[in-house]
Amino acid sequence: MSNRSTDWLAQARHDLEHARSSVEAGHHDWSCFACHQAAEKAVKALFLHLGGDAWGHGISRLLKDLQHRMEVPPGLMEAAKRLDKHYIPTRYPNGFDTGSPRDYYTAGEAEQAIQDAEALYHLCEQSIR
Repeated sequence: MSNRSTDWLAQARHDLEHARSSVEAGHHDWSCFACHQAAEKAVKALFLHLGGDAWGHGISRLLKDLQHRMEVPPGLMEAAKRLDKHYIPTRYPNGFDTGSPRDYYTAGEAEQAIQDAEALYHLCEQSIR
């Protein structure tokens, strides 16, 4: 089986671009979700590069599993935990008492999510290249 880590990393980069475009368009909920996706795919790319396989969508759990193979800076674990909070509520209205996700997500949250996803992406990119 071929190692497709670079394909996963390329998609992670594309998802980050989508996140930036979404925040510029005022779609803060989608920007946060795209950031989660970018970070998840980048971490999965790193797992593939290291000869492993990763399942699930929790970035912090993936990083915890990755710590068996390499050191993960504590700040990145905190970034992963922030991003994990964007996996479901960014997409489903029943994540809130009333309204829809677009009513709750802010530009500040989207900018923080972009910073978090970029930091995780760069760790993975540096480890793969």
